[in-house]
Amino acid sequence: QVQLVESGGGLVQAGGSLRLSCAASARAFSSYAMGWFRQAPGKEREFVAAISRSGRGTGGADSVKGRFTISRDNAKNTVYLQMLSLKPEDTAVYYCAARVRPLGANVYVSEISAYDYWGQGTQVTVSS
Repeated sequence: QVQLVESGGGLVQAGGSLRLSCAASARAFSSYAMGWFRQAPGKEREFVAAISRSGRGTGGADSVKGRFTISRDNAKNTVYLQMLSLKPEDTAVYYCAARVRPLGANVYVSEISAYDYWGQGTQVTVSS
């Protein structure tokens, strides 16, 4: 069982920044690919960014490229999402997810179904 706890959400004005953190309980964290997803009211959950277990492979949705950066610190069992130049359309609950089934060291995945464990989410609200 892997527990994921997100933090760092909040209310920010358009153009502002936030850094989300996701702390994992598992000692095998360094062997998990990780991802960030978000869900806005009335919309389906969508991919935001993902990172391989090595940290060398990363990817993001077109809507956040150039603004959001995913990173991880395996020594701290934590994955981060740095969000810059926030827009009102970024308003959503942000979820951290862990893929515990084996993947290549530099492989990341964007599909919701590829992930095995999910956090409870953290609210991000961007005002215009």
